[in-house]
Amino acid sequence: MSVPIAIIYCAVLEDEIETFAKDLSHVIRLEKLPQGLHNEPDRLRSSLQAIVDDIEMNTPEVDSIVVGYGLCSRGTEGVVTKRCKFVVPRAHDCITLLLGSKERYAEYVKAHPGTYWYSPGWNRHHIAPGKQRYETLRAQYAERFGEEDADFLMEEEQHWFSTYDRATFVDLRVIPSESDQEYTQECATWLGWNYDRQVGDPSLMQALVSGVWPADQFLVLEPGETLRMTANEQVIEAHHAS
Repeated sequence: MSVPIAIIYCAVLEDEIETFAKDLSHVIRLEKLPQGLHNEPDRLRSSLQAIVDDIEMNTPEVDSIVVGYGLCSRGTEGVVTKRCKFVVPRAHDCITLLLGSKERYAEYVKAHPGTYWYSPGWNRHHIAPGKQRYETLRAQYAERFGEEDADFLMEEEQHWFSTYDRATFVDLRVIPSESDQEYTQECATWLGWNYDRQVGDPSLMQALVSGVWPADQFLVLEPGETLRMTANEQVIEAHHAS
């Protein structure tokens, strides 16, 4: 029998987490955080810690708190529990969860280092690189700073995108994704990037919600422990919180 768990997850993964957790009696509580917190690691850390504290105080039946996050710009480092176990996938970010393993993620990035990832959740919750992003940002910049400064700022934005050459769409086929695939292809064409589609593997996401966490895929922390990044294929390791 699986232990009672709570799951805290990024909105980018809402369809997948909510689908796989549906009707699982040991999933006591689901908490969704907005996309984009990884851009502000301190804010991600404080947001996670606040929900962890609330779960431990107000949901006493929960034994373990699982996060639908990876290292995520190191924003999960420093989060600590007082009572519950804290379970984190061995992943740099949510793309590993969609692909199914850190090994598959590492192999793909090694072969295609200029990859920008798209998914149904990413497409819904932020404006990905492409024509729509360009036009939306330029209009915002022009309104705030004027036309000349808007052109300069967009040149800087496009220079940042020059480090990428591939738009890769990945999904677990939890929801219909044809329109998201077409959108990603349109973005790739407009940017002059290559396009690829990868079918996701649900096994890691299913393990996350299952209550059974293999050590090669998850780090299970005891109360008072936190995580820190490693320089090896394990991605993260346990560390006693100061």
